[in-house]
Amino acid sequence: MTDPFANGDFTIGPDYAPASETVVKPGVPAGKVHAFVMESRDSRIYPGIKRLENEVTRRRDAHGNRIAAAEPEQSVAGPYSRTVWVYVPEQYQAGTKAPFIVAQDGYLYLNRLPRVLDNLIAQGRVPAMVAIMVDNGGGDAQGSERGLEYDTLSGRYSDFIETEVLPRVAAETGVTLTDDPNARAVMGVSSGAACAFTMAWYHPERYRRVLSYSGTYVNQQSPVNPETPRGAWEYHATLLPAAERKPLRLWLEVGDNDLHPDDPEETWHNWPLANRRMAAVLAAKGYPYRFTLSQGGRHADPRVLDQTLPGALEWLWRD
Repeated sequence: MTDPFANGDFTIGPDYAPASETVVKPGVPAGKVHAFVMESRDSRIYPGIKRLENEVTRRRDAHGNRIAAAEPEQSVAGPYSRTVWVYVPEQYQAGTKAPFIVAQDGYLYLNRLPRVLDNLIAQGRVPAMVAIMVDNGGGDAQGSERGLEYDTLSGRYSDFIETEVLPRVAAETGVTLTDDPNARAVMGVSSGAACAFTMAWYHPERYRRVLSYSGTYVNQQSPVNPETPRGAWEYHATLLPAAERKPLRLWLEVGDNDLHPDDPEETWHNWPLANRRMAAVLAAKGYPYRFTLSQGGRHADPRVLDQTLPGALEWLWRD
């Protein structure tokens, strides 16, 4: 039997079944989910953009990948509203500093993460943590608000969470959130996963635990940044290999049938290859990591998420 707490590379599938911790169990204390809305007009960091649809933004390279343009060419100002859901476990004691996890694309987890945490917390397998599920600002990929937030390599999104989202969470729920980076985690799927890694990479003094599904460690950054010309592909190609090891712990997954699995390396847009490269460089640098290759797994495959999420969270918080 595979050690569920071991580091390294593992393969699962091709058959999948939801973990038992994904269902409501009688007698298990249920946490409460709060919700509030954030408007773009109130944000200093993300006042809102939307992608233009024109000849410039429709350009594709020889492999069909969208070509990022300069920001004025591909985007215009555009308002958004985003919902933030906050799960507070029944076991939380008012006035204490709560561990927490921030999940990008929050709506994906609304009907998963609270149930899983109810069960794991009740069994003592993870701490009594708060889950902050944050929706993106809309759209997708180059030129969009979601693309700007998630695919950009910088500390900007982490600053947004730290200075605008977390204070609202505390005000809306009355919860005191910890400032201990070892008790703060981030997670996401696709570009939300790359964003989660970016939050920890640029601010390890804030976050040190990363959970990544179908991570977009490919060339999708927009607008173009000459310091990281291949976007998140640079993580495994240049940034991780060149940097001293940071105090991060990472769980990551990709399906062998994820996006663009047959694209050549020079496209910088092959999801399975990018994630395998991430695992290889994490191993070479001595990071505590666990990489899961899902046989037959698709991009952001809900079958994989439902089977692995409880174990992934337990591994992430094992130490």
